[in-house]
Amino acid sequence: METKNKPQVIKWPHKFDASEELVKQEMQKFGYEVYDVQTIAGWFERSDHAHDFDEIRGAIQGNTTFYFENELPVTLEPGDIILIPAGTVHKVLTHNSKPFTAFKGSANGKRSVTEHGDGKGRTADSPAS
Repeated sequence: METKNKPQVIKWPHKFDASEELVKQEMQKFGYEVYDVQTIAGWFERSDHAHDFDEIRGAIQGNTTFYFENELPVTLEPGDIILIPAGTVHKVLTHNSKPFTAFKGSANGKRSVTEHGDGKGRTADSPAS
């Protein structure tokens, strides 16, 4: 799969449940540094935004869906990892009442975001982050 300019999803490859430690180990195989563990509430909506650096997410608990321009939506489940290239505009929606928890990381261990929408759902403004 061409991933240079497209998001890439790696589904949990094991026949045992993902745990926080195991997800972190899987993420480290891609050379990224984790900078945060984030929990978002059920029915969460995050408007269009992009990260200024390549981003990685590793799902620990719950489900949420990422939407990208010109791509099919991607729903992450526990253990799944998503690699999002820098500048890729996306939004995030949780389509149920359960919280979603995931590690967030980047190649340099820093977070940087550019808003492309109204900033709705910015986790920096939410006690659920």
